[in-house]
Amino acid sequence: METDEEQRVTPFQLQFDKPVASQIKIAEWNPEKDLLAMVTEDSKILLHRFNWQRLWTISPGKSVTSLCWRPDGKAIAVGLEDGTVSLHDVENGKLLRSLKSHSVAVVSLNWEEDGQMTRDEYGSHSVYEDRTSRFFPPPPRVPRMSGLVSGETGFMEDSEDSFRELSNSSQQHFNILCSGDKDGFICFSIFGIFPIGKVNINNLSAASPLEDTEAECRLLNASVYKVALSKDLCHVIVMCSGESIEDREESKNRQMAEPDMHGLHCIVLDTSIFWKRKSELHQVAQQASNIEELAEVIRSSISVMHKEWSDAMRTFHDKFDSLSNLIIDHGLVSSPQEEFLSLLGGARTSPAVHQFLVNSLAEVGVKRVSKAVCGAGKELQLIILNHLQPAAEIIAFRMGELRGLSRWRARYQGIGLDETLINNATEKAGMILVQVERFIRVLSTVVQQFSNFFNWLLKCIKLLNSEPSDHHLILYNSELVVIFLKFLYDQDPVKQLMEASEADESIEVGLETVRRVRELVQFGGFSDCEHLQRTLAKEFQQMETSFKEAFQMPFTTISRKIVCKDSLPLCSLPPLSASLSTSIPLSVSYYEDVSHSVTHQTHQQKFLDYISFHIPDDSFSGIANCIGIMRGIMQDSSIIKEGYTSVEAVLLCIPVGYYCIDLSLYKNSQIVLLINESTTTSESSGDACMMIVQANDLPFVSITRSTSLNYWNLHQLKDSVVHLEMENEKVRSIPHSVIAPLAVSSSRGVACVFAARKRALVYILEEDEDEISDRE
Repeated sequence: METDEEQRVTPFQLQFDKPVASQIKIAEWNPEKDLLAMVTEDSKILLHRFNWQRLWTISPGKSVTSLCWRPDGKAIAVGLEDGTVSLHDVENGKLLRSLKSHSVAVVSLNWEEDGQMTRDEYGSHSVYEDRTSRFFPPPPRVPRMSGLVSGETGFMEDSEDSFRELSNSSQQHFNILCSGDKDGFICFSIFGIFPIGKVNINNLSAASPLEDTEAECRLLNASVYKVALSKDLCHVIVMCSGESIEDREESKNRQMAEPDMHGLHCIVLDTSIFWKRKSELHQVAQQASNIEELAEVIRSSISVMHKEWSDAMRTFHDKFDSLSNLIIDHGLVSSPQEEFLSLLGGARTSPAVHQFLVNSLAEVGVKRVSKAVCGAGKELQLIILNHLQPAAEIIAFRMGELRGLSRWRARYQGIGLDETLINNATEKAGMILVQVERFIRVLSTVVQQFSNFFNWLLKCIKLLNSEPSDHHLILYNSELVVIFLKFLYDQDPVKQLMEASEADESIEVGLETVRRVRELVQFGGFSDCEHLQRTLAKEFQQMETSFKEAFQMPFTTISRKIVCKDSLPLCSLPPLSASLSTSIPLSVSYYEDVSHSVTHQTHQQKFLDYISFHIPDDSFSGIANCIGIMRGIMQDSSIIKEGYTSVEAVLLCIPVGYYCIDLSLYKNSQIVLLINESTTTSESSGDACMMIVQANDLPFVSITRSTSLNYWNLHQLKDSVVHLEMENEKVRSIPHSVIAPLAVSSSRGVACVFAARKRALVYILEEDEDEISDRE
């Protein structure tokens, strides 16, 4: 008997028991590696190995409200209280990308990957090839600003290579990041970086269970608790709180009669568009996300060039503006340009110019300013050749690829790839190349003019100082000096091209040039006759705007195709629970449905959904301390109107003396429960237990849809509650009082439990066959 007792009490091996510096509020295991990500109460994110070695710690600066790993385990998504979803590199925790998809706290994240090979409509495998690498070298990096340490520019810099590697690897398999916020908005992004849809569950209606076919029900004041995208990407199960209302033709927005119908609901969203058009969405998202990255390179290049050139011009004016003061001090009414032209013409040198060149500026000053200006010119040329121009060329190529796809209307018009918008964006991408070519010519000319002017000044200074000059080193062109003094001394065409003025200022273009441009339009290829009147920065702004318009159309189109398939009221909730979503233990998972094989028509694997959640004690009379488990909700929506349902449920009563802290669905339809003792003494805070329950062995009962709208579906199970018995389940006693969260890894077969006294305990859930045979 003692041996049997030991087998019941200690079925799971304790790997280690470690102290934690701060209490943990969120924990998630990496799906591919023995890594555990945790969020402390002060919103620091920690990454530990399985042996509890800490790899890194980061502080996002805002409260962390959710956490989720990418399916390949190479990046982690972090939801913040301000609605931002940030992606971080698993290697070092560095920020890879941030998306402001929500306006309030992101309370749930779920990242799913399509594990099946993409097939076309004929059932053959279809793999999309990105042809860019055939014609172009690797894409350029964001330029660094000289004199700054890494991270000061606000760009990715050091982590950019990691992001490119992660982005490319993620695009090998189609995946979608789903996020939900406390106001009921749910967002979808392909690869976690390309937004592709957004819905508000408060605005979605589902068929009412009432016999009146015109009635629809929806939720008010809905707040998301959990989002779970199915493994085939066809459905999203949303666990949320809210108030059910009924919409009718004769009585719109009539709220239900009972005022206390605020409760827990399960909503099923139809996202089959992701599976049906995953090949098309994959291609568009891959091109668009790369275009956005390259646009960031252009933006950064213009910003860095603007600062480099502005610093050089500041150095020039700091030295030469003193000449104007000297002219005024000597009682002259001429301008610096006129004084320099007088000196160039061989006239007598004015005292002001003589004092400026010999004393104020001198040969050292000329060389210093020349080095600053000409050096900045070379830096700008390098940035253009190594960063800006290659990025613009690859953008134009990728937009050309999208332009070709948009003309395949039968396949791509259905996902919102609008041919007109793509054509406009493609033309804007081409105009950037035109602007870059013009900027290169202007920059080269201006730098040459400055260099010639400085050489002439050095010659003048040597003559004024009666020093011999080296004719091989100091050569200048008098005509270029005249041009510089008339057009460049107090003007800056380079800076003008890099500024995007808010006013409707335009660059003056000759009438003859305008006429020739309009003649070129007749040959086709572009329709914009005013591009030469815009600056490089303004053209970039217009290109970005055209990209946003073109990529917004698929976002809007897909959003409209995400509809509510079913809405199932589960149980009532206390009024305060809307703000305390983390206090309701719940879990959603999908398992392969062995009763359905892969169909030859759709090549789609069937999955069965399981939902488990703790039912508040005051939800139903006669039902207390229970766990609700439901399955088959996804298959239910198509047969609601036929009067029966495929939804099955069971209520589990927690053993007497315990209450549920957290739960998690495990593999093979198993459920891991974490329970605390409900009675404690002054000497001890109480012990806890972790148990695994095989859900398939439970007596599930089919739920009949009620003909009354204000009816909680689980109420009909109050007479068929299954009482858990400790001696009949696999139970591990824990010598601590525990708290949420319970972190369970299905791929690794481990669970991490956190004690109230700031300790982390890791258990091995899988038992070796050798150990079992030895005990037998």
